[in-house]
Amino acid sequence: MKQHVVLIGLPGSGKTTVGRLVAEQLHCGFVDIDALIARKEGRPITMIFAEKGEATFRTLERQEMETALSHEPAVLAPGGGWAAQEGAMDGAKAKAFIIYLRTKPDTAASRATPEGTRPVLLGEDPVARMKALLQEREGYYLKSHAQIDTDRRGAAQIAAEVVRLAQDRAGW
Repeated sequence: MKQHVVLIGLPGSGKTTVGRLVAEQLHCGFVDIDALIARKEGRPITMIFAEKGEATFRTLERQEMETALSHEPAVLAPGGGWAAQEGAMDGAKAKAFIIYLRTKPDTAASRATPEGTRPVLLGEDPVARMKALLQEREGYYLKSHAQIDTDRRGAAQIAAEVVRLAQDRAGW
């Protein structure tokens, strides 16, 4: 039985780019949770953070993930903070194969562009902020079913490894 493939990791780890490639290769849907929320709310994520706060955004994010997990198996890319919400991964593990796209903070910061689209990186040194995010979140990320190191690898290489894991361990 096919399971969802959920990609987690820091902003800039490649969740969206790799996720699209994986979905194409697996001939299934791709859901970018941040893009879905921005479309439904009619404003960018940075505006949702500014106007409603991170707690409200995280609630929206969790609701959209739960909805996506209740549909046909697909590749899902939640925001980098989804996995660090208490119980989020535990609730998803029964329906999804979760893969941590492991990235060094400096690599993630260099990939996490354009400026202004990632609210957790605004107004600070992006590398320092990524280090802090990794420290906060990696304990959660490591609870994934599998980890893939993404540094010095292209999106196509990473996607091929995700596809292989999905075929071997998630019923694809």
